[in-house]
Amino acid sequence: MLLVSAAMLAGCATHAPREATPALEIVTLNLWHDREDWPHRQSMIEAELRRLSPDAIVLQEVLQDDGLPNQARTLAERLGYHAFFVSVDATDRTRRYGNAILTREPATQRGFRRLQPHEAYRIAGWVRATVHGREVNLYVVHLDFEDRSGVTRGRQIADLLSFVEATRGDAPVVIAGDFNVVADAPEMAPLRAAFVDAYAAAHAGEPVDTLAHATLNPRFNPPARIDRIHVGKGAFATPESTRILAAPDADGRWASDHYGVWARLPFLPREGD
Repeated sequence: MLLVSAAMLAGCATHAPREATPALEIVTLNLWHDREDWPHRQSMIEAELRRLSPDAIVLQEVLQDDGLPNQARTLAERLGYHAFFVSVDATDRTRRYGNAILTREPATQRGFRRLQPHEAYRIAGWVRATVHGREVNLYVVHLDFEDRSGVTRGRQIADLLSFVEATRGDAPVVIAGDFNVVADAPEMAPLRAAFVDAYAAAHAGEPVDTLAHATLNPRFNPPARIDRIHVGKGAFATPESTRILAAPDADGRWASDHYGVWARLPFLPREGD
C-alpha cells in the first residue's frame, strides 16, 4: 500500500534536493485490479502519488471493464500525467487487463512486446520520455507466477531484454514492475548481468530479501521482495531509493496486496554540466 510520512521516507534513504542533482523519481505499484473496494483504494493511491509527485509511475494489474474506466488512465487524468496502457486484449473489448506507464511529459516513442507463452496475458510496455531535459526509456513488466520452475519467467526475461535492445537507442533504460520472484532467482541472471537492482544498491550491505523489505503485503500473501526497479549499469549514479512504507487506513483497509516501490535515480553528469 502507499502510505508513508515524509519523515519515514527521509529515514529510509538519503535524498539530495531535486534541484541539486537531476534525477528520475519513479514509483512502481501493482494495483490489484478492482479487488477490495477499488474506489476507496484509488483515493488512497491517488493521494500518495500526488504527495510523492514522481516523474514516472509504472503500474501492473491494471483493469478496465464495463462500468470501470481504465484505472491507469483515471489516475493519470486526476494527477496530470500521460498514460500508456498495454494489454493482450483487443482494443475493442470491453474488458482489458494489462500494465501501464504514466509520465509527466508525453512519450516521444512507445511500444509493447507480448511475452511467452503467447496464449497467456503477459506483456511488456515501453515509452521513451523526457525527464528533466534527458531522454529515458521506461519499461513495465509483470512476469509469470504459475510455473514454479522459473522456466517461463526465463523465457519472458529473454523476450523483455530482446525488446529492450530493439528499442532503447542511446537513452538510459529503467525496467520496473512485478517480477513474481526474488532478485537472486536463477532465471533473473540475464537481468542481473546488465541491470542494477535500485533498491538493493541503495541498501548496500543490508540483507534486503527479508521480511522487513518485502513488497508483497503479508496481510494477503507470503512476503517477498518481488516488485523492483532495475536500471541499466552505467546509466545513473548510485540509486537513492526506499520501499514506500505501508500502513492501513483508519478503517484497516489497504491500498493493494503489494507495497509500492519508490526510487530516486540520479542522472550521471553530462559533458558540460
